[in-house]
Amino acid sequence: MPVFTFTGTTATGHKISGERTAENKQVVAMQLRKERITAGAIKEKGKEFVLPKLRSPKVPSKDIAIFFRQFSVMIDAGLPLVQCLEILAANQENQTFQVALTAVRQTVEGGATLANAMRQHPKIFDDLATNMVEAGETGGILDTILARLATYVEKAVKLKAAVRSALIYPSAVIGIAIIIVGCLLKFVVPMFVSLFAGLGVDLPLPTRIVLELSQLVQHLWWAFFLLLGGAVYAIKQVRAHPRGLYVWDQMMLKLPVVGMVLRKIAVARFTRTMGTLITSGVPILEGLAITARTAGNAVLERSLMKVRKAIEEGRTIVDPLKESGVFPNMVTQMIGVGEATGAMDTMLQKIADFYEDEVDAATKDMLTLMEPLLIGVLGAVVGGIVISLYMPLFSLVAKLSNNG
Repeated sequence: MPVFTFTGTTATGHKISGERTAENKQVVAMQLRKERITAGAIKEKGKEFVLPKLRSPKVPSKDIAIFFRQFSVMIDAGLPLVQCLEILAANQENQTFQVALTAVRQTVEGGATLANAMRQHPKIFDDLATNMVEAGETGGILDTILARLATYVEKAVKLKAAVRSALIYPSAVIGIAIIIVGCLLKFVVPMFVSLFAGLGVDLPLPTRIVLELSQLVQHLWWAFFLLLGGAVYAIKQVRAHPRGLYVWDQMMLKLPVVGMVLRKIAVARFTRTMGTLITSGVPILEGLAITARTAGNAVLERSLMKVRKAIEEGRTIVDPLKESGVFPNMVTQMIGVGEATGAMDTMLQKIADFYEDEVDAATKDMLTLMEPLLIGVLGAVVGGIVISLYMPLFSLVAKLSNNG
């Protein structure tokens, strides 16, 4: 008879692993259930599924949203869980995702729950997804939960896309401005140096500054890339430390215009995540912990953990939210109404819808404001260089006129 290895959790919550001899995985799963062990994974010894190393370990959020949407439709149609996973894995174009889904299917076949099988792939299925799936399995509403997950991920993708599209234009303009100025200083300005040497006039200060900058670009152009790389590395190092990340996110939230947009994004993400979790039956304390971990902002994460601690001490959710200073008064008041009426999940979803629309409007306003500003700065820089190069010629013309 084959030998199977297993991992699981005892009734007291302790992790356990071992081996069992049985006819198949289903028999091992039955043995473990009799021993009050929740199976995590059961694999035949010598035939364990190993997740191969792939070049691209990341799975796009769009693919995950499509997976949850298709999964919910299949479950609603009455297809067995293992068959759904097999079909979805076979039709998955992303190799990393395909391998992960195959591993999830094999783990479920071994007797584990879908949530526990997904927890073995935390880079693809985060705490929010696995806890919601677990709530769906427990409540017998897995198809509904998967549909909610799909909606949540789709809205998150849309929100991220809106922010990314808002950043493309200013980034492109700044990049083009740097290239144009660099080309002027490296190729155009040196052509005027010999001309100025033969004029015999004193060079104005702006012209001397441009010539010095041109010399720097000619001989120390590599220093620009060194400084840029150093700045990127320094920011990464700061953000890698919890304290540095908190200070960085706090500073970003205080920026004019951009800070307002980032705050609205944080509120939209918090309310959408929290509302989805509560609607799915996840307890509020666990929901706050999950929301904090997936907030994407260290300031919001710390504030939510303080709110969670206050609720554990017996307080309502509204007062600690107000004390955090992160959430607008309208948000805390609406959450308070939702808590009082027992419809917090609905209220959170409405707030999320409102703030996602606000993010769209704010990003458009930001683009409208930045477009003339960036064009003006670009025109001023390029125009300033050109004018400074012609200023000695103006001086020479004035000198010749006076002599005449």
